[in-house]
Amino acid sequence: MKKRQNIHIYPMLIMCVCIVFASSCEKDDDDKPNGKTTAVFNPDVTYGTMTDQDGNVYKTVTIGAQTWMAENLRATKYNDGATIPNVTDGDEWGALTTGAYCNYNKTTSIDTIVTFGRMYNWYAVNTGKLAPTGWHVPTDDEWTTLIDYLGGDDVAGGKLKETGITHWNNPNTGATNESGFTALPSGQCNVNCSFLDIGNLGIFWSATESSAHSAFFRPLTTNGSYVNSGPFSKAFGVSVRCLRN
Repeated sequence: MKKRQNIHIYPMLIMCVCIVFASSCEKDDDDKPNGKTTAVFNPDVTYGTMTDQDGNVYKTVTIGAQTWMAENLRATKYNDGATIPNVTDGDEWGALTTGAYCNYNKTTSIDTIVTFGRMYNWYAVNTGKLAPTGWHVPTDDEWTTLIDYLGGDDVAGGKLKETGITHWNNPNTGATNESGFTALPSGQCNVNCSFLDIGNLGIFWSATESSAHSAFFRPLTTNGSYVNSGPFSKAFGVSVRCLRN
């Protein structure tokens, strides 16, 4: 009888150990800062994936001859492994001439960061090390290539923007996201680290310098299908999309 009882006990012990191990693994997975995006992607577009230097996984999309990230960058390291400073003090942010990032409204919500990405000043772009290996921050000319492929300044914005008002404020004019780019209105961090325009504006850096204090950017707005190009203070924090080499 004792021998038979032991035969039954051992499987139970093994099962308990497995349950404990599984629970431990589940907790570890929950602790990983992966988060879940709430972006509304185009279900008719075939997306690829890529991974950044932090291990974050992003959707990618091919538009014409270019392959873009279909999500905003959220890396906290450069591609050489160096840490990008997370600066939240307004005076410190405004005085920077070196790379830094911040999160909109200084949020620590992983899901919000995964959805909207992080905001980088242009000095981080200018290091040449912000994009994952095999990718780069697009020049203004490369943005122009994308815009021209989608029909030009007057209509391309609508083809880039996420549809609906899940993230964009009303009216989100002309948004079709037919390109699959899924541009989001992540807003901006200005020179004193004040946060503005989430829901209304999606602003993306280019790697092209305009002057000693400014660089070219591409803004999208909820009120139109157009997309402009112009100079923007290097001290502002805005979104980054990367382009495959």
